[in-house]
Amino acid sequence: MEARTNLGSLLKILPPVDFCCVYGSSIHPNNNDKSSMEDYILGVSNPQQWHSEITKAADRIGVGVHFNPFVSWNNKMYKYGVVSIDDLVEDMLSWKRFYLSGRLQKPVRIIVDNKDITNTNLINLRAASSAALLLLPSKFTERELYAKICSLSYMGDLRMLFAEDKNKIKKIVEGQFELFRNMYKPLVEEYAAKQLLRLSSCGDNQMNISQDYSLSATSSVVSSLPESVRSQMGMGTVETKAGQISKLTIGSREEAAALMQKVLRRRVMISSARQAVAGFIAVGAVHGVKYLGKKMMKAWKSSSK
Repeated sequence: MEARTNLGSLLKILPPVDFCCVYGSSIHPNNNDKSSMEDYILGVSNPQQWHSEITKAADRIGVGVHFNPFVSWNNKMYKYGVVSIDDLVEDMLSWKRFYLSGRLQKPVRIIVDNKDITNTNLINLRAASSAALLLLPSKFTERELYAKICSLSYMGDLRMLFAEDKNKIKKIVEGQFELFRNMYKPLVEEYAAKQLLRLSSCGDNQMNISQDYSLSATSSVVSSLPESVRSQMGMGTVETKAGQISKLTIGSREEAAALMQKVLRRRVMISSARQAVAGFIAVGAVHGVKYLGKKMMKAWKSSSK
């Protein structure tokens, strides 16, 4: 309870919000670095009123979330992002921009939740599980599942080329393994109950997982993806001349995986590029270069190891 209160301390100096979560290294159970920046996502009813000086530019160019890094308060550095609560929900359900939905597929600690975001996000987590299963082989470990889920929102991210730690995904999963397990184990067991997965224990308190690679199983997995993704994959629904709705067929699992990966990669690429430009406009060139410089330094250090 004390940790929850401390993480939400920035809210004391901000206008009221409808939703707040903290993500990133600040919620690692083993993180004792008091100098690290705390990352926030804030959901508000009216971002224009709440943050009018940056909202118009970010809405026009970015992906609807407006980040303000390097906020210093109470001897600590913060970064927060403000988003319309409706846009937040839409991205979780549709993966329209696959930006905030991707962040919420990784562990966060929700501090304020009066819009039932937690339950809504279960749809996002189930879709992420399905997307990861399509990209995984017939046999894999629990850790590999979480790593694949974590990697979804980085596919096509331009920052991964030069401004991110090359070991970022591995570090996220290793540092928050139990948090990933708490999020996804119920969904893994749900898929096992449907006989899409088979689970077995291994010596290091992890699960070995094998999955059904048949077309019927693949169809079931694809059905959990957002409709907008399935539609772009050519595996959504179509209306026939007779006015009836019929499902498009899946040729093979490999085809489904390749099509989905192409859709997600394009969405992430566009969103990351738009948000990078909007970020420079929103926070100013000085802060933008400073933030990018920190990212590039981490990337350089990771590549030189």
